[in-house]
Amino acid sequence: MNYSDFLLSLLIWVPIAGGGLVLVAGEQRLTAGRWIALATAIATFLLSVPLYSQFDSVTAAMQFTEFQPWIAAINVNYHVGVDGISMPLILLTTFMTVLVIVAGWEGIKSHVSQYFAAFLIMEGLMIGVFAALDAMLFYVFWEAMLVPMFLIIGVWGGPRRVYATIKFFLYTFLGSVFMLVSLIYLYLQSGSYEIMDFHKLSLGMNTQLLIFISFLLAFAVKVPMWPVHTWLPDAHVEAPTGGSVILAAIMLKMGGYGFLRFSLPITPDASRSLNGLIIAMSLIAVVYIGFVALVQRDMKKLIAYSSIAHMGFVTLGFFLPFAIYSNTGNLAGAVLGMEGGMVQMVSHGLISGALFFCVGVLYDRMHSREIADYGGVVNSMPWFATLMVFFALANAGLPGTSAFVGEFFVILASFKASFWIAFAAGTTLVLGAAYTLWMVKRVVFGDIANPKVAELTDINTREIIVLSALALVVLLLGVWPDPLTEVMEVTLDNLLQHVMESKL
Repeated sequence: MNYSDFLLSLLIWVPIAGGGLVLVAGEQRLTAGRWIALATAIATFLLSVPLYSQFDSVTAAMQFTEFQPWIAAINVNYHVGVDGISMPLILLTTFMTVLVIVAGWEGIKSHVSQYFAAFLIMEGLMIGVFAALDAMLFYVFWEAMLVPMFLIIGVWGGPRRVYATIKFFLYTFLGSVFMLVSLIYLYLQSGSYEIMDFHKLSLGMNTQLLIFISFLLAFAVKVPMWPVHTWLPDAHVEAPTGGSVILAAIMLKMGGYGFLRFSLPITPDASRSLNGLIIAMSLIAVVYIGFVALVQRDMKKLIAYSSIAHMGFVTLGFFLPFAIYSNTGNLAGAVLGMEGGMVQMVSHGLISGALFFCVGVLYDRMHSREIADYGGVVNSMPWFATLMVFFALANAGLPGTSAFVGEFFVILASFKASFWIAFAAGTTLVLGAAYTLWMVKRVVFGDIANPKVAELTDINTREIIVLSALALVVLLLGVWPDPLTEVMEVTLDNLLQHVMESKL
């Protein structure tokens, strides 16, 4: 038996077991707990590398699959596997978790072992979401990962952490209840919880519409799409730095992943019928939320609203194929929109995570996130200022950064659907530059108005490692996106062919 036969299980359960070990180490053996957490996170990342190096990019079939019976009475199985959609997201998860552990090395002062354990356990559960091929297994992982994030915000969060946690939990949990009802219905129709069996089901239009709406309630909250986005700014503002990073970099991507894995292939006719609604919601997120970001006084809140606007590009790209087909009568360029959405998911995870790290660096020194409390940071923290400006430019979609690739693909595909869709989507290039660069101008540049800013110390080795690693990947994918686009192209093309076939 080859180790690759159970590679995904290792990726799911090694971090969960590592989290258990950190808890056992406890506060009395804090140094050991920290090193166990870091070693587990690095080991999980190294274990995930063969997913990419051994991935066969010429097939759309599931790879690295594992199958074991779980609950035989209702035909639920432990079935995992990856394709070109889920594999990049698993790599993003393992990469970001290492950086979160490194970033929280000294910043967390209370319940340190529980903090690191929560992130490791959540890492395993998030990988489980992306790898699950059994719908009930997917649902278990989907709900279970809420618990560590609930604790991360509720225990280590800011003064309004209880309000933010309950709001986060209620929004995400209630949306998921409707998804569970649909999964049970699909099981009753197919006799199986296999997601691929759901893809083959022929469903009537009314049934598809109801299932699509139930999935939409779960996935739109997670993305989050307008108008169910209000939980995100509160959660981000109150969460500790690591919580904000994982929330933005990984958890939001699960909504986009759900659309590709469930909504589009299971209910293609309903998706075609309601694609105008999704495109409208996406464009409102891009334009309206961009203006909302422009008036924020809190750095974290500004980046949180920026995340909602950028995730609007993801859902727009996924639902453009229907608009392109109805406008041109062919699918030329349709896969470009989906590719752009996927690239944007990965890119946004890196850039928004980096910006939250930057805010965390300032907060650790000044204990304030208010833009008005800063000014002239470049004078006392030149290395930090260099990296923050780079991430700000990346967030605005500067050519040569990963954000430009995703946004360019989606806007290019939008032109094939409608000039006005492309025009509205293109406003993000203006608004993104406006709110991000205005924040940088007020925080990084200008005169030092606050005496405390003059006393700031520049980033240390640990912070340089975290931010430089993110900058390197953002730059690499911006200059050379092929390593990312090649692995997803065949899978997305196959999905597109499946989605455009009616099930009526």
